[in-house]
Amino acid sequence: MRTQTVELAHRDIAYCKNVGAKRADILRSEKNIRTAMDMLRYFPFKYIDRSRFYRIAEINDEDTFVQIIGEVTEWHTIGIGKAQRLSATFFDGTHQCELVWFRGGQYVKLQRGVKYLLFGKPSRFNHMYNFVHPDLTPWDKVTPEMTQGLEPYYSLTEKMQRVNLNQKAIRTIIAGLMPEVKMGVADTMGADILQRYRLMSMTDALVNVHFPANTQAMQNARARFKFEELFYIQLQILRQMKRREQNPGFAMPTVGSRFHALYKSLPWDLTGAQKRVIHEIHDDLKSGRQMNRLLQGDVGSGKTLVALLCCLLAVDNGYQACIMAPTEILANQHYETLKAFLAPLRDAVHIALLTGSTTQKNRVPIHNGLMNGTIHILIGTHALLEDNVQWNNLGFVVIDEQHRFGVAQRAKLWTKSLTPPHVLVMTATPIPRTLAMTVYGDLRVSIIDELPPGRKPVQTIHYPLERRAQVYAFVRKQIEAGRQVYVVFPLIKENEKMDLQDLQNGFNELCEAFPEYKISMVHGQMKAADKDLQMQRFVSGETKILVATTVIEVGVNVPNATVMMIQNAERFGLSQLHQLRGRVGRGADQSFCLLLTKMELSKDTRQRMDIMVATNDGFRIAEADLQLRGPGDLEGTLQSGTLFDLHIANLATDGQILALARQAAMDILDKDPLLEDQMNRIYKEQLDILRVQQAYNWSEIS
Repeated sequence: MRTQTVELAHRDIAYCKNVGAKRADILRSEKNIRTAMDMLRYFPFKYIDRSRFYRIAEINDEDTFVQIIGEVTEWHTIGIGKAQRLSATFFDGTHQCELVWFRGGQYVKLQRGVKYLLFGKPSRFNHMYNFVHPDLTPWDKVTPEMTQGLEPYYSLTEKMQRVNLNQKAIRTIIAGLMPEVKMGVADTMGADILQRYRLMSMTDALVNVHFPANTQAMQNARARFKFEELFYIQLQILRQMKRREQNPGFAMPTVGSRFHALYKSLPWDLTGAQKRVIHEIHDDLKSGRQMNRLLQGDVGSGKTLVALLCCLLAVDNGYQACIMAPTEILANQHYETLKAFLAPLRDAVHIALLTGSTTQKNRVPIHNGLMNGTIHILIGTHALLEDNVQWNNLGFVVIDEQHRFGVAQRAKLWTKSLTPPHVLVMTATPIPRTLAMTVYGDLRVSIIDELPPGRKPVQTIHYPLERRAQVYAFVRKQIEAGRQVYVVFPLIKENEKMDLQDLQNGFNELCEAFPEYKISMVHGQMKAADKDLQMQRFVSGETKILVATTVIEVGVNVPNATVMMIQNAERFGLSQLHQLRGRVGRGADQSFCLLLTKMELSKDTRQRMDIMVATNDGFRIAEADLQLRGPGDLEGTLQSGTLFDLHIANLATDGQILALARQAAMDILDKDPLLEDQMNRIYKEQLDILRVQQAYNWSEIS
């Protein structure tokens, strides 16, 4: 049976029945299908029930695909050549609908008085249902397979369809492999796992994922492949974590004078969540093993202060620390914030700032101070990674908003110390539990889930753009009360294809609406110096309104700003809206987030606005965003580079399967960390074959 699996895994797709060289080239380039087994693991993304027949009167707007028996009563063509359109009227005996072919109509041969099977996706137009490019088959040519059971549908590309690799062709190719599959395919999961989690065998799952006997069989087959996919990702992540947890690390047992001095000088008490997180981090620091920990905290939760106190734990134990931020704005903000916190310790703790803008004259004393150990904490950007930035004794690294750094960039921090430093990864982007188990599955996780006392939740209000005058009146009152305002636009310049107000036009309109106030504008295409100048004008209070794109999403801290007005809020995802909202509410005054959208909104967009109005909880918002958008977009916001290529599992819907797969992987590794037992050899072999480590690279860099 193992020979069968090996043969399918090594058979070139070109030599499979109904493929050939031309189609094989397209399958390789478009879907990375290179072997027969790759073809079998090209899973359907949906299934259509072909056993049910509809009457036209039974169709509703929620139906995706339907099939109807009837006749074509009339048809006509418009245009000539490639621009020719064919329209036909289809009658089921009581009602009629319209059929339309915008291309290829010249190849559709219609006859009156012939019974047809119509199959397609209905849509309503001019008070009548119509079908665009439907399948229309004369009844005498309908095969039993066309009207029985669940029909699989595969994701196709335009190039695939050009060489007639359509749905029917894909099904035919896979059907050609089924006789071999039914002879038996060696499993990629151990018998103990299959039995414990009641999973289908590989053979049964391959048959039923493509040609299911019934709905339950299809669901069981998909559940088996989802479990397998997530299991091997978790096995690799946890295996790497167990290996790395054996790495020696700098021991930092002392809670020293600098830590206590800062703690006692704070004008407020830390929240319970901040205290808990500091204890978790210190437990790692004194363990003698290298720490790799993720610190999650919503906007304004006090992560920076926690990071500073932990840096002081390192300094009190004789080590240096650094905080790396993705932008100069954020690095400068951290520097000013830390300098204010450390004012009572100015003689005991020396900090410095290093960015791309730091002059050569100022770099020399910084480099010298790092080498001789007189600089205790360095805050900076990518400049920290430069080869000439060398340390006396770097022991603690904080990476803020780390998803904005590339893997290779972060890895350079390892070269700054013979023994890898302790690493604290921070993010203000709340991460859903399923993504955290995958993106950061090899890191210990700490969460700050409380806001500091005195912070008032931001009040979020949704307005249609037609009520802009009312919104402007509210903004004016806030400015008259001494407050400042952010106004965010989705575009820099006008786009004729999108009915959105662009930044430049919006800036001009705001200048007309508020002629008595100074207004700044920033966006990502500005030179860094110009952007910083405009930002500083707003920070100092010289300008009352800052008009911006999402360049201000992270790293701007102006406690006096109490209004965030987001134009065309429907163009932003939930997490981005939440990040923008986090720019206000940073002082003691009540703050507001005003979401302006067009009047007509889709169901999903309306849900997003309702969620934003209903809650300030970033973790609830992140979970909702995952459900609405799916994991693909969110993965892109969490890191640079490829995360992993999921073929069948969905992190938005398969959280329960993921948790079971992670537990199964953990149980195996707890007993056999090196996968040396004979019964676990199959897992080690599969990890080598699947090369999960190439798709999942996090554990090498933090």
